Amino acid sequence: MFSGIDEVDWASMEHAYGPADDVPHLLRGLASDDPAEREAALDGMYGAVHHQGDVYACTLACIPFLFELVVDPGVRDRGGVVELLTSIGGFDLDEDDEAEIDEDEIEGAANYAMAAAAVTAGAEVFVGLISDEDPGVRLAAPLALATLHRHPVRVLALLRERLPVEPDEEVRLALVEAAGRVALRHRPLAERVGQWLGRLADRADSPGLRLAALAQLARCSPDGLPGDVVPVVSGLLREMRAATDGGTDPGRDGADGAATGPERTAKNARAVGPEPSGPAPADAEAAGTTAVDTGAPDSTDTTTDGTDALDLATGPGTIGTGGLDSTTDAGAPGTEPGAAHRAEQTAAPTLLGQLRALFAEENAGHATPWAADLLRTLHVGLDDRVADRTALLADQLRSPDRHQRIDAVRMSGGLIRAWRGSYEELVALVGEQVSDPEPRLADAASHVLEELFSLAAPAADALAARLAADPGSWVKTWAGGPPGLGSPVKALARLGDPRVLPALAAALELPQVPQDVGAAVAHLGEAARPLAGALRHRLAEVALDEEAYDRASPLLAGLAGLRAGEAAPEVLRVLRGAPEYRGEWLRTAALRALGSFGPAAREAVPELRTLLRSPVAAARTEAAEALWAVSGDAETVLPVLSEGLRADQAHDRRTAAAALGALGPRAEAVAPRLRALLAHGELWLRVDAAIALWRVTGRPGEATEALLADWERSRHVRVRVAECLAGTGPVPEGSAAAHVLRSELASVRRHNAMDGGYGSHDIHEDEKLLALCRTALRGPGKGTTT
Repeated sequence: MFSGIDEVDWASMEHAYGPADDVPHLLRGLASDDPAEREAALDGMYGAVHHQGDVYACTLACIPFLFELVVDPGVRDRGGVVELLTSIGGFDLDEDDEAEIDEDEIEGAANYAMAAAAVTAGAEVFVGLISDEDPGVRLAAPLALATLHRHPVRVLALLRERLPVEPDEEVRLALVEAAGRVALRHRPLAERVGQWLGRLADRADSPGLRLAALAQLARCSPDGLPGDVVPVVSGLLREMRAATDGGTDPGRDGADGAATGPERTAKNARAVGPEPSGPAPADAEAAGTTAVDTGAPDSTDTTTDGTDALDLATGPGTIGTGGLDSTTDAGAPGTEPGAAHRAEQTAAPTLLGQLRALFAEENAGHATPWAADLLRTLHVGLDDRVADRTALLADQLRSPDRHQRIDAVRMSGGLIRAWRGSYEELVALVGEQVSDPEPRLADAASHVLEELFSLAAPAADALAARLAADPGSWVKTWAGGPPGLGSPVKALARLGDPRVLPALAAALELPQVPQDVGAAVAHLGEAARPLAGALRHRLAEVALDEEAYDRASPLLAGLAGLRAGEAAPEVLRVLRGAPEYRGEWLRTAALRALGSFGPAAREAVPELRTLLRSPVAAARTEAAEALWAVSGDAETVLPVLSEGLRADQAHDRRTAAAALGALGPRAEAVAPRLRALLAHGELWLRVDAAIALWRVTGRPGEATEALLADWERSRHVRVRVAECLAGTGPVPEGSAAAHVLRSELASVRRHNAMDGGYGSHDIHEDEKLLALCRTALRGPGKGTTT
């Protein structure tokens, strides 16, 4: 084995962490008899040689030796090596990707292409591995074939032939998943694969296998799903609970947003680096990641060479060549599928080993950890069928099985984050979990509710009860960072519920005030007025040293949210004594607070006038903005803000434009300068300039045209544009603005839903957009508009 490995000039190559002269040691480690050494070697391959999916010259040089490993039956844990090869060779550049490659990326793109070609050229090896004696190898081989083999019809035939004779339940699920992958990559085959999956979903002897077929059917041929898919899936989940006697099991599962399907232990561990091109995370919404199918370039071979590879049934009522009633006992109810080959994998003192051990601990006693992955796949396939997905999640949240409820809570967050709908019942059910004795379930529910803002209202009583019963949940601390409010506190504060006040009052008594107290107070508004005294007191105590910004900013934000003008002396102390380190940030926070106080902060006027002469453009603009809010002295601030439109930084120009808009007709003299900015290359500056132009001239025409153009260019500006339209509504019926607003309201997809991640305020921002669209259409104070 490894003939010629020492002849490769590894030292001349590099990986993620420098020279690649350690690669031979890693490759030999993969063949070691020591499980810990094998684990460490695989960890090193993903961490350096294939770091976050990258392909280096040394990665390419490894490919022949990795193939030697996977075909040697004497090597243990070859399934991990198969997954590694699948990941290395599974990157597929489409035409759009190729068009976007710049000069600096050419070498990397070439490496991906060469890796795909090299692994695809050797993919015939995986054909023999589908029946390997090692269950871990059989588990990895189907996705390798589906991703890398050049002849999809032959692959499908192999999957079909293997299914009825495969003894391991998890491997059978991988076979079905691979069929779905082939259908997605080779669309001409999707209909026939869908027909087979439909029969499998209807006739398979295992509820897990039927669920797997439904999940893949949802991905590749959703029209083939049964009309009653929700009760069907709910029934399968009940069957699985009954078969494993896990219906009341209080243990934990792996529903943490990472993949938990067949043999996901290694995949979860490697989630800190690359995601192998095996089973992709099935619910990108729930996991905050993208479920992407990648594959090596190959032919779209859809010929059958005289045989219909998708119709190999030997008789009525059977599927495949031998039916589904395997006489083996490996997948029998009451046993944990795959336990034998998982037992061989020993945790090693590496990151991968530690994560694998943690995953095993969390899944102790859970006979079907792969069920969560199947459900996530099903949800992705159901896509915009929000009512069906909501009903399915509601059923899961009522399950006596905490494993199912944990995963349902997380998937509920993903669903609400991406799609608009009616979620009152679902949110109430999530709320029921916040006081569950299982910490992972309670914490997951609290975190989901934290992101819902006003949509969390059906769970308000549950959140309040959790706070009253568990003061330990009020504040979270971390080593090396400031404390933060617990999710139940933030969720209740974002609802404006005064029952959160005791928790916030206690937080203000801590040695270090949590960083998000100010935001919580701002959401409560006047309901948090009793906290004004404590905020002032703590701000007066802040030492004006290098830590001043971290300690003062949450207090300033809270006082600004309360418009607590009585705190002007304390804020002025901070403004005058801001240290050099982060002093600009602290000054900005103090000026915003003073501006929010309005005329109540008149004692700050001399200080603000002095800042108008600052050599720093941003300081002058921010001081002018605050001075206008406090004194209404347009004559003094107008020249400063007008000059701010010429600042070097686009951010400073935006601040000046927004402040000029607040002056309204008093600033009409700067209209030509604002008009000139409508052609600026910076998106947000154009938007702010257009809004300011509308407000200072009182004429919507050219501003509206510019705003609607940017609405179409970027979803991120829509809330800002809608705020402007709502403030001057109603928009004329039949106008371009009305058409845009109604189109937004008709969309089921949230405007800011992302495939590759999400922000903590996405739901709030989208719900705000919907409310603003309705207000703009009907005008302030009018009835509802859909």
